[in-house]
Formats: sequence, structure tokens, C-alpha cells
Amino acid sequence: QGQVSLLSSRAAAVQEMWRKFTKEEHIRSHAKVKSSEQRGIRARVIEQYPALEEHIEDILPKKSDLYVCKCTESRQVILDPSGEFIFFQCRSGPFIPTLRLLHRYPDILPKYQVDRGAIRFVLSGANIMSPGLTSTGGRMDDVPAESRTACGC
Repeated sequence: QGQVSLLSSRAAAVQEMWRKFTKEEHIRSHAKVKSSEQRGIRARVIEQYPALEEHIEDILPKKSDLYVCKCTESRQVILDPSGEFIFFQCRSGPFIPTLRLLHRYPDILPKYQVDRGAIRFVLSGANIMSPGLTSTGGRMDDVPAESRTACGC
């Protein structure tokens, strides 16, 4: 019986992880950022993603208002002036770009590309294993350990 409850709690955790993010359920507060805090966010984004420096004015314009949504579980989301989510942050960790931002600026992160045989497994939620990256069709940029990367198919 102990294993059954452990399995059901794991299943609940996995289901929670993949549930859709909704404004009503996950956002606690929504506030305009002070200009000094906005400068700090811009500086940290440029520090973390140097490739965005030439596009930073398009993403986070100096003269526009910037909003931050405080979410549940110590997360926050940065919104661009049009209200689109562009970065999220867990606790005081690094800013992580959203998929939409990665699609607009695909060269801001180093890339890993899996081979054709791994695509359906990755899209089904499987972990990416070394053979999918090192075989013909797979590709890896050289990055230090624990770096954020974008994975493509």
C-alpha cells in the first residue's frame, strides 16, 4: 500500500507539472516595475544572453512600461509592453526565455538538435539521451556544464 500511495503522488506531481498555466489560477499579483528595477532586469538579461544586446530595445524598450507578474511557488513572469510573456524566473535564479521569445530570436541560446529517430520520443516528454544527440542528424554546441540550452528537432 505504501508503494501505491507513492506512485499516485508521483502521478499527481507529473500531472501538475504539465497542466496548463492560467492567469486566474497561477498569477497572484501584477505590477508595473520601477524604472530602476527595469534597468536592473535589462542589465541581467543582457548579461545572461549577450546575443540579445542588439535586440534589447525591441524586447524591453527603455521608454515603455514593464510589468512583472508574481506567480505561485516563488515564480515571476516578465511581460513585454504588449503584454506577452517573454521571460520567467524561479526564485532569484536566471531569467529563462519563453518559447515565443526563442522562436523570435533563435540564436540567443546554444542549441542541441536530436536526430530524427528521437523526435517522437522527445515530443512525448522523454528525456534526451546521448545517442539522440551524437548519432547522425544530432548536433550539440559546445557549452559548459549546467548551461541553459535550446533543444530542437
